[in-house]
Amino acid sequence: MAAHTARNRQAETAAVARAGRVAAEPEFDLIGRGMAQWRHERPDIDCSGKAVVGRILHLQDIILRAVNATLAQHGLRYPAYAVLATLRASGAPFRMSPSRLQATMLFTSGGVSNMLRRLEAQGLVCRAADPADGRGTIVELTAKGLALADAAMADHAGVERRLAAMLSGAEQDILASLLSRMILFNGAAPIDLGPAETGTLSEK
Repeated sequence: MAAHTARNRQAETAAVARAGRVAAEPEFDLIGRGMAQWRHERPDIDCSGKAVVGRILHLQDIILRAVNATLAQHGLRYPAYAVLATLRASGAPFRMSPSRLQATMLFTSGGVSNMLRRLEAQGLVCRAADPADGRGTIVELTAKGLALADAAMADHAGVERRLAAMLSGAEQDILASLLSRMILFNGAAPIDLGPAETGTLSEK
């Protein structure tokens, strides 16, 4: 299994290399060109933060489009997948309280509640009284939800590897550490999932 995974990663990296190298000079990408315009038109403003933040925002769009395209074969979009995968990764019996689920994810409480209703209607999760607290509820993957999560998680991990395949292992470690430092320093606000961002493809 380990050898098979290693071969897959090598193949993904080679595919990126064959597709051609992206210019390493940051002034040539979309954000770099935009910063040059800012500096020309508003030299009084220090726009240096865009070099990092602007690229993260641009990458967010690129990443979500790639991830959603991969998850589409499972009838999922990322927010619904994230709930299923979080429950799956929690381990048997694949159940969590809504508050713990929310704390583990970057969703507002309203976003999680709406998502759980949709997933329950599709038979992917079920909600029941929490045996440890009769006043609370727990959310648990159904057999259908577990099977879907297992299949989608493998494909999701694959697209993540492809998105980062142009970086060496050492470069990925450095970037991951720097991004983690930014998150810890600035904190992470929950995402308010609008109607266009929730649910599965079958609901669109």
